[in-house]
Amino acid sequence: MKRDIKICGLKTEEAVDKAVALGATHIGFIFFPKSPRNIEPSDAGRLADRVRGRVKIVAVTVDADSDTLDEIVDQLSPDILQLHGKESPERVLTVKAVYGLPVMKAFSVREADDLKKVDPYIGIADRFLFDAKPPAGSELPGGNGVSFDWKLMHLLDGSVDYMLSGGLNKDNLAEAIQLTGAPGIDTSSGVESAPGVKDLGLMEAFFEAANKADDKTAVAGRGK
Repeated sequence: MKRDIKICGLKTEEAVDKAVALGATHIGFIFFPKSPRNIEPSDAGRLADRVRGRVKIVAVTVDADSDTLDEIVDQLSPDILQLHGKESPERVLTVKAVYGLPVMKAFSVREADDLKKVDPYIGIADRFLFDAKPPAGSELPGGNGVSFDWKLMHLLDGSVDYMLSGGLNKDNLAEAIQLTGAPGIDTSSGVESAPGVKDLGLMEAFFEAANKADDKTAVAGRGK
């Protein structure tokens, strides 16, 4: 079975349609005013309606308050809420209870100790996303185009379901998959020609790289 692929930070009809046509399993809309990928909930809802039922709709927020989440859920009707801030396990439980939606909790990784922060969320978050820690001076928790040492993922409990993020692009995706065996991959800046501007050609190249990596994995598996 091929791994999940999430294209995040979508803002246009063309990019949404292309992501789904290429085989994305998840598409993400970012609700964070400081991000060049920020989108209004009503606009995200309109875009999501084009492909609803064919792909999982993910609402990405950063320490959003309840009023903000209310509006997002009302306008977008997402399938998954991605919490990309410093939300506590208690906050994750509250969000799940209030909205009745699964939660994907994001963590920034630079060193081994960063993965230990996951432990209190196991059994609470439905899935995890691992991104690189932002470079100094960045106000964005993700979408910075930087990666981390993927070998660290071997320290993670094998039962943890996650998506790998952080600087993934057509050139490094095969290595990332080979090193981690990640069940899901996520990209945003890796398929952009400029911050917040999705490049349809780069999206095609990214999916081509993903498919080739999956084919190699499948052949290797049959050879065991």
